[in-house]
Amino acid sequence: MSVKLNRQAYSHARSLVTQGRVVRDDRDAWSEHRPSAQQENAFIERHGFGEYGRWHLGVDTAEPADTKKHYKFPYGDFKKVHRCALLSAESRAGQYKHFDIEQAVARLHGMIDGAHPPRRSDEKRRNNHTRRRRVLGRRRRGAGAKRKSATGSGRAHHRRRLRSAV
Repeated sequence: MSVKLNRQAYSHARSLVTQGRVVRDDRDAWSEHRPSAQQENAFIERHGFGEYGRWHLGVDTAEPADTKKHYKFPYGDFKKVHRCALLSAESRAGQYKHFDIEQAVARLHGMIDGAHPPRRSDEKRRNNHTRRRRVLGRRRRGAGAKRKSATGSGRAHHRRRLRSAV
């Protein structure tokens, strides 16, 4: 079974979230909110498998495209994105090691909860934050001022470092 991220469904979900077409519900509500097999079949009859696929974040390339088995990780009820569906999909994707799907679902979940994921990695953000603090510290002390160590003057600290290196 090779399940991959359905990029068309992901972009559709992102647009729905930005439009505010979201149900903010609890984790365990998906079993009640999930469309029934009859509702899915009716949707497929009206709109076809292409539209049905836009509501599933994963596609199984080992299954034929014109079957329900081809589509994995539903995220809504054909009208709105459900937070509970994303929580369920995120845990299942992690469990089965579909990391691209897990990451996409986590981003959608973050968009709904208002915690937009950073565009940079956390490490880069931390480095930039540390660099900003250093620059601000220099400005406060003055450009030519040296920082004193906690044990005494800056020169004494420098001498100790040189002695320990030898």
